[in-house]
Amino acid sequence: MVSVAMLTEGWDANNVTHILGLRAFGSQLLCEQAVGRGLRRMNYTPDAQTELLPEEYVDVYGIPFSVIPYKGKPSQTPPDRPVNHVYALQERNALEIRFPNVEGYVYALRKPSIRADFTTLEKLFIEPEHTPTATFLRIITGHLEGGARGGGIGEYVEHNRQAYYALHHLQEIEFEIARLIVAALVGEGEQAPVRGSAKTRGMARHELFPQVLRIVRRYVAEKVDFRGQHQCELALEKYVHRIKERLLDAIVPNEQEGETPLLPILNRYKPIGSTADVDFTTKRNVHSTQRSQVNAVVLDSSWEQTAAFYLEQQTDHVFCYARNDRPFLLIPYEYEGVQHHYEPDYLLRLKNGGTLLLEMKGEEDDQDRAKHQAARRWITAVNHWGRLGRWDFTICRDPQRLPRTLAEADW
Repeated sequence: MVSVAMLTEGWDANNVTHILGLRAFGSQLLCEQAVGRGLRRMNYTPDAQTELLPEEYVDVYGIPFSVIPYKGKPSQTPPDRPVNHVYALQERNALEIRFPNVEGYVYALRKPSIRADFTTLEKLFIEPEHTPTATFLRIITGHLEGGARGGGIGEYVEHNRQAYYALHHLQEIEFEIARLIVAALVGEGEQAPVRGSAKTRGMARHELFPQVLRIVRRYVAEKVDFRGQHQCELALEKYVHRIKERLLDAIVPNEQEGETPLLPILNRYKPIGSTADVDFTTKRNVHSTQRSQVNAVVLDSSWEQTAAFYLEQQTDHVFCYARNDRPFLLIPYEYEGVQHHYEPDYLLRLKNGGTLLLEMKGEEDDQDRAKHQAARRWITAVNHWGRLGRWDFTICRDPQRLPRTLAEADW
């Protein structure tokens, strides 16, 4: 792999073994940073006989690295934090959790006939605090030194979107959102459908569009909180993108009408993942485990610590669990036109044989709601696939109520 200008701040790869410096470094410090990336250790297990860490090397070419330190005050480097090794224990193979590596989903509509479960659809909130609906303008004449300080002539004039509101209607916006969803489902021109299979290309748009429009109108009526703003605020690009993506995650083939259910597309090289593959080092605090195949839980906050405590005690519903750290389970989703991956906090294998994705979440924003909608879509497809048992997804908004949340999730 060739990486250009990446071995500086923000790059963390401890398996770099060769550095070829061909560009002009602007400073000695930048040069030393590039070399330091290659000197990060991969193995922190000491030798049993010498009790020393094994030697590791990096081949460096072309970089004018100076071994003579600069003159100055001696630095007082604080002691380095201990490194914790997080890995799967072979003696706990009975606590292994296996999961599918999903990369996408398959639509195979025939009639076509679609549906959306509104009981699990995430809401959308209009956010005037982030995107103001009005501003003040004032005429400025001549030249102002420095920044704008309110100089000029005339009174301040409010500039708002009232003229836009007068020319457009909510029905027009709903039609446009429905058109974008249909285009994403069946593809436009030479482009393949972004979320389906090639089998959806030939379907009749005039049959699919009315169904999508009904879903859009119901979503706007039941799930959009305008917070006192004009309904035409929904035409802003970010809201159009969010509704389109949220409904694409919620729309599935209608099996009651004979459609093939939504199915996952698995990674062709590694379709099934496992907690047995966990093996990494971290300087963050960890909590040892007894009911997980992984030897420790990484504690990013007090929420993870509280959750790990209760999961170790929950013998009535939970058979075993694992923290999804250095994420091994990734759920694909799209937010405002950009592809992302969602990483649930915990995987739980319940005593009833099912597997539960658990998210510990306090305050949530709109992107969090998009993640949760994508997780429910993942659950639907994986359950239709059916080769790794039944799955479910739940959110715990208070770590002290986790036992009750698990009891309610034990279907």
